[in-house]
Amino acid sequence: MSTPTPPLPRWADLILLPIINLFAAFFICGLIVLAIGENPIEAMGVMIKGAFVYSGGLGYTLFYTTNYIFTGLAVALAFHCMMFNIGGEGQALIGGLGAALASFGIGLYLPAPLAIPLAVLGAFIAGGIWGVIPGYLQAKRGSHIVITTIMFNFLAASLMVYLLAGPMLEAGQQSPQTAKLAESTLLPKMADILSPLGFDIASTPLNASFLIALGAMAVFYVLVWHTRLGFNIRSVGQNQEAAHYAGINVARTIIITMAISGGFAGLLATNEILGFNHKVVLNFTAGYGFTGIAVALMGRNHPIGIFLAALLFGALTQGGGELDFEFQSITREMVLLIQGMIILFSGALAYMFNPPLARMIAKFVAPKDPANG
Repeated sequence: MSTPTPPLPRWADLILLPIINLFAAFFICGLIVLAIGENPIEAMGVMIKGAFVYSGGLGYTLFYTTNYIFTGLAVALAFHCMMFNIGGEGQALIGGLGAALASFGIGLYLPAPLAIPLAVLGAFIAGGIWGVIPGYLQAKRGSHIVITTIMFNFLAASLMVYLLAGPMLEAGQQSPQTAKLAESTLLPKMADILSPLGFDIASTPLNASFLIALGAMAVFYVLVWHTRLGFNIRSVGQNQEAAHYAGINVARTIIITMAISGGFAGLLATNEILGFNHKVVLNFTAGYGFTGIAVALMGRNHPIGIFLAALLFGALTQGGGELDFEFQSITREMVLLIQGMIILFSGALAYMFNPPLARMIAKFVAPKDPANG
């Protein structure tokens, strides 16, 4: 009879295992880079410099990180309720629509201190509405959340194509996009915010939505672990029947969870629409909603882990551009390969190293024999 695998300590599951998975993904990618005739160490150095060292690199990295934080939080909240929200793309698209409608509707009549919060709220509410419908179908009709959220991605994309190529198309414009949003609803760049404080940083797309993302992480933490609703969400995620017998309204909890999850995804529009493009353009989500799944998995559904995972993917996105520029044989597709490997080892193969790691830790942290004191 085989010896049962000892349980993996929580600290190892949260910290050590993700690091091992990350190094495994980079090792496989390094072999591929080596196979095409390039030096993987040199390539890694270029990527790190492009993401953190070169002028403006950190700003771009944090800009991409902001998007991954929002979608990672959206996926993670649903995970805590044991739901797989794959609808981040659609919820972010509709969040952009909500931000635009709020900007065009109220931005012309209010000053920035009032207009900006309302535009941000518009993005959150619109994304939440797009998330609450699959939540209702799951809670009340038994429809699988994976299927409905995927379908709603296509519905959101089709709706945005119709609106941006028709009713919301900027006059005299051929590309599917809206007119520029009201000036009072646009988020300031971080360079402009920090300049009066004496910090002279390069001008990049990084804007105040990064601060909104940090605030969303704090709200996520308080909500999940320090509120009654958070307790209900985690209880439903652990065992719906037990939660029901404990007096928790399971259906309502599922619906509320998906509403907030969709709202987090909708906040991506604050970065891309209110902070960068200053207008709604087609496909501004650029796959962030799907990558958010990997961010949540790698971050173990905790805001600190999500931030670190989002920073990693942000660095890969920015540093990948430098790889494409510096090396002829390394293209953007190679960066997608690296991201795919990280997703593979953080998702499908997340616990491949669990048994050997647990046995190795058990040897060094073996429980003391009570007989021997």
